[in-house]
Amino acid sequence: MKSLWNNDDAARYRNDLALRVYTSRLLGQESALVLHGGGNTSVKANTTNLFGETEALLYVKGSGWDLATIEAAGFAPVKLDVLKKMAHLNQLSDAEMVRVQRSAMTNPSAPNPSVEAILHAIIPFKFVDHTHADAVVTITNTENAEARIRAIYGDRVLIVPYVMPGFVLAKKIYELTQEIDWTNLEGMILMNHGVFSFADDAKSSYERMIQLVTAAENYLADQGATLVLPTRVTVKENLLTLARIRKSVSDIKGAAMIAKLDSNRESVSFSNRPDVATIATRGPLTPDHVIRTKPIPVILGENPDEDIAHYVQAYSEYFERHTNSQLTRLNPAPCWAVWPTSGAISFGRSVKEAHIIEDIKEHTIHAIQVAELLGGWKTLPESDLFEVEYWELEQAKLGKKGTALPLQGKIALVTGAASGIGRACVEALQAQGAAVVALDMNKAITRLFDTPDILAIECDLTFEDDIQHLVESGIRHFGGLDILISNAGMFPPSETIANMNPKTWKQSLTLNLTSHQQVLQACIPYLEMGIDPAVIIMASKNVPAPGPGASAYSVAKAGLTQLARVAALELGTYGIRVNVLHPNAVFDTAIWTPEVLENRAKHYGMTVAEYKTNNILKTEITSKDVAALACAMAGPAFAKTTGAQVPIDGGNERVI
Repeated sequence: MKSLWNNDDAARYRNDLALRVYTSRLLGQESALVLHGGGNTSVKANTTNLFGETEALLYVKGSGWDLATIEAAGFAPVKLDVLKKMAHLNQLSDAEMVRVQRSAMTNPSAPNPSVEAILHAIIPFKFVDHTHADAVVTITNTENAEARIRAIYGDRVLIVPYVMPGFVLAKKIYELTQEIDWTNLEGMILMNHGVFSFADDAKSSYERMIQLVTAAENYLADQGATLVLPTRVTVKENLLTLARIRKSVSDIKGAAMIAKLDSNRESVSFSNRPDVATIATRGPLTPDHVIRTKPIPVILGENPDEDIAHYVQAYSEYFERHTNSQLTRLNPAPCWAVWPTSGAISFGRSVKEAHIIEDIKEHTIHAIQVAELLGGWKTLPESDLFEVEYWELEQAKLGKKGTALPLQGKIALVTGAASGIGRACVEALQAQGAAVVALDMNKAITRLFDTPDILAIECDLTFEDDIQHLVESGIRHFGGLDILISNAGMFPPSETIANMNPKTWKQSLTLNLTSHQQVLQACIPYLEMGIDPAVIIMASKNVPAPGPGASAYSVAKAGLTQLARVAALELGTYGIRVNVLHPNAVFDTAIWTPEVLENRAKHYGMTVAEYKTNNILKTEITSKDVAALACAMAGPAFAKTTGAQVPIDGGNERVI
């Protein structure tokens, strides 16, 4: 592992806390050291308080901060003498530890100190770094692990048998170090847990960490424990089954889930191992991961629904084996799955959560296979994993997630998504927690949305052969489909029936009607496995109140409305709701340029403002207004409504 220290960069950080931020970020950007909030760092510094007195403080990473992006505000300032006194206590509950640590903070607005704050305090060096380095933890998860660690490091490190993190760990290390000379140590190896390095300057502490991890990496290479993947793997893809798997997990979770399918070479190769059901279910890479991934994944076979049901039963039995009357069982749904011949699936209430679990999964399956080459993957006993999973301090982190967004975990597909109503729908869905597949023929679609929650695809829905592929791309990316907002369309030039250009007629019917039918047809099998599935069809005021010169548009939209009515009748059996919106006079779209608006207003003898509000309610209708109603139709407010046609036009006399 290479050091990322740069003297020029470091020179810009002019105090100890700033250097602590710098080297923490160096550690955090290396995923083989820490993942998603893992690890912690600290620095000891003297400050002058309000009374002019000198105080020794420990600035330690605060709970909820990630080393990769941490700032000075992410370090909790805690009185060093209080933390050291806590290490002398014979026992201390988790709740009391948190209370005392917070009471010793000099900034009440700072985050809660790391649960390892006491341990950082008793290490007699200014800078302390702690990571969950893959190479080191992999070695500690093998047979004869302690002997291997001793062979690598000799007396350069203190080897600490696994104990529960927090006060118990700090107390254990306090006892182990009463008779040792810290200056002879470069770090500590916590069995099954991670690595500590320390020094009186930021560079030395950071580079000691790199050196300790590099020694473990070199040992693995020397032992021939280097994973060689097949040059090619054959992926067996069944997207309908993926959607069914997501449905099963969502039902158990009681909420819609993202199901991130990973079919890269390593995941597929791992899933194809004949011993995968044995080695994948021995436990996680480090107990810290259990809070996100549970102790083990579900192994899927020919009948995923049964496999998931068996997993739930087994998790309940695991809970009963270790519980007491004071604990409440967590939701038993699996957090990730091994799917032979297809790879692995990571489940999350959001795309972000699914990506976090996917990252942990990737590091875990790599470590498992390396450990197998080294003599066998051997993790902590089940009871230790349970203790961390149900540790009140870890559970407190989960309790801070807050209220779910209205469409959290839902997966939507929006056509005509690059502008106007379609773009507003994408943004509204994403704001309400949904993951969105956004389709449009405008090339700009690929540059509009810079977020992992939105998969933007340039396409032309008039090419029938592409539609199935486009829908499948969304399923492959997010795992299923719950919401279809069928919005793509065009407003053809005004032509009377007598003077109709056949090309105008054909283009309008192809895009404004036929493409909607084809998209709906491709989506139906996945909507049948959706979570409270809903289809929203964007029609037009021209359906109930057509005007002269717009037959190509009005007929297509009338046919689209009739399609929706029939779809409501046919799909209700599967719990799929189909409703129609009839927008009118939505002027913040591409076709309504300032010139067009001015000319239309002048034609009716109105100002532009009067023209925009020319309805019964005297209000302007925007794309966001339409999107808000579309999201409502996709949500619980319309859970028992199907086949409805709802105008959004401010009140139109001809429609009423």
